[in-house]
This record gives sequence, C-alpha cells and structure tokens, in this order.
Amino acid sequence: MDKTLRGAAEMSAAMTILGTIGFFVVLSGQMAIDVVFWRCAFGALALLLICALQGMLHRRITFRQIAIAALGGVAIVANWAMLFSAYGNVSIGVATAVYNTQPFILVGFGVLFLGERLSAARLSWLSVAFLGVVLIVQAKPVGAAADGTNYTLGIALALGAAFFWAVAALLAKKLNDMPPQLIALVQVCVGIVMLAPFVSWTSLPDDGVAWGALITLGAVHTGFVYILMYGAVQKLPTYLQGAFSFVYPVVAILVDYIAFGQALHFSQLLGAAAIILSAAGLTLGWTVFAGKTASKSAL
Repeated sequence: MDKTLRGAAEMSAAMTILGTIGFFVVLSGQMAIDVVFWRCAFGALALLLICALQGMLHRRITFRQIAIAALGGVAIVANWAMLFSAYGNVSIGVATAVYNTQPFILVGFGVLFLGERLSAARLSWLSVAFLGVVLIVQAKPVGAAADGTNYTLGIALALGAAFFWAVAALLAKKLNDMPPQLIALVQVCVGIVMLAPFVSWTSLPDDGVAWGALITLGAVHTGFVYILMYGAVQKLPTYLQGAFSFVYPVVAILVDYIAFGQALHFSQLLGAAAIILSAAGLTLGWTVFAGKTASKSAL
C-alpha cells in the first residue's frame, strides 16, 4: 500500500475511534472524575508497554521537559473531566461540535503569547465558528433530559474543555524534541496522582460492561490511538493530518444518533456544520469568500 494511503487509513481509523469516546463514557455509567482516572490508569499501562517496546524508557528526559509535560497533563485532565461532564448535560454530538472550537482558541493563544498575526482569513473563520456556537447555544435541547440551565452548563463545559486542550497544545509546542508517547505517559501519570483522592473507591463498577468501557477508554482510545496517530503523522503531509481530524466530530454526532437516538435540532446541525467547516477552513488555509485556497503563509 502507498505510504500516504496507509497514513490516511491510520489517521481515519484513529479519528473514528476517538469519535466513539462519548459512547464508552456513557456506557461506563461512572462519574466524569472516575472515568478520567480510570482512563489515565489503563492508558498509563498501555503507554508504558508501548514506550517499553519502542525503547523509549531509556531516553534521557530533562527536568524542564517533565515539568512542561506535567503542566500539560493538568490541562489534559481538566480537558477530559470537563468534556465528559458536558456529556451529562448536552448530547454527545452537541458537546463534541462545540469542543471542536479548540483550534480557534489555540489561534488566540498564538496571537497573545507567540506574537502570531491574526489575518483576515483567520478572523473570517473565527466569525463563522462563533456564529455556529451561537446557533447551538440558542437552540433548545432535543430528546435530552437536560433543562435549559443544564444545557447552557453543558455548552460552557465543552468550551472549557476546548480551552484546556489549547493550553495543553500550547505547552506541547515547547516539547518538540520529546516523543509524543512519552509526553502522553507523563500526562496520564499526572492524572492518576491528581484524581486518586477524588475517586469513588467505595462504589467501584460492579459489572463487566462498565469495566470493559473503562479499559477500552484507556487501552484503545489512549494507548492504541497514539500508535495509529503518530504512525500516520510520519506518513502524511501536515495539511492532510489536520483534514482527517474533522472525522472525529462527524463520527461523534453519528454515534450519538445511532446509539442514543439524539437527533440534532436544525439550528444545532447548522451550528455544528459551521464549526466543523470553519475549523477545516482554518486548518487547510481556505478563504471564506474566494474560490481559491489561501497560502499557509497568508494564514
């Protein structure tokens, strides 16, 4: 198989698996903090095995690298906890669509902290994404038990999760010389230490379905997905890496509908489409009104 085609298949598989996270979170039947802890625990075991097999455990890591990765771990744990909590207040599809505003928050960080320029193209896509969020926020829940207050809280939690993802991504920019698998291993270990005091140790899952869901979130959605993603990164050009990331929210919306019957209201669907389209446009360098693609340097 052609190298690029194999990378595309790996990235598509990784994003498809990530799109099912919400299903397994709900299937576990656990509180968000408990789910994040067990994802970190089982993810750490999977990543430890991966790093050992790849000979990375003997790699020299500086204290500065560990400190930055640990700070990123705090952000990742907050990100997962807020996103998983959002699922309990809005549908998985809506939460994932709003969560997909993360590239725009990262752009804002770039302007504030890295001296990057906010071009007209970026500002245009940011406006489209903002319109998408407004459409979702003003919509009434469809087929959901949440009332209006919980719905608004769910949107806020999804936006908070996107914010902390962007914080983790900003910190990761300072770790270009550290293998991503090791960064992830440090981060999930931080999560174990952070959340252990808050886990419901007296009410652990008592059935195989719940444990199976938690193990899947750690071993598959954290460990196995890292193998797929970073294998794909080595084979795909950067613009294609970003393009395949938009498989994630689409799959999440479909899974939410198929598994839980959560159909999006028309305005929610429009809002989700606007966010996904604008994130794709930002990543791929599209212009909003022109028919040609903007150069990456212009963005």
